Amino acid sequence: MRKDNEMKVHFASISGKKVEVAFDGGSLTSDGGVLHLRAVDRAIGLIDRLSGCIRDDRHPSYVDHSLSDLMRQRVYQIALGYEDANDSNSLRTDPGFKMACDRRPVTGEDLASQPTISRLENRVRRSALYRLALAFVDVFISSYEMAP
Repeated sequence: MRKDNEMKVHFASISGKKVEVAFDGGSLTSDGGVLHLRAVDRAIGLIDRLSGCIRDDRHPSYVDHSLSDLMRQRVYQIALGYEDANDSNSLRTDPGFKMACDRRPVTGEDLASQPTISRLENRVRRSALYRLALAFVDVFISSYEMAP
């Protein structure tokens, strides 16, 4: 007879690695729903579209996190109820969030800190906001077989 803590749930692979969830008390995440959110994002391509709306004028030699990585981290955090940029500091090492952002859960590079996320948010100009709105409309329309 199998115990409840022996149950495993399998997810799509991340960075070529098999992902399974076990309930044995190993590495813990703040929110396992982030992996489901990642699957939906990959299916509809929302973050990739949104990332293309913002001009990245950072000097390449000072960049640790790509614009799409920052967008993915921030959107996932907001969607899961972590709306304050300060939450980035505690979630940057979270195994679930790291996997959702294509990093290894324990040994992978940490996600962006609060100052980096705040710089991202302050960088967005009015013209980029307009492009972001259009991207949301495009994603909405493309969700239908025939445009509404």
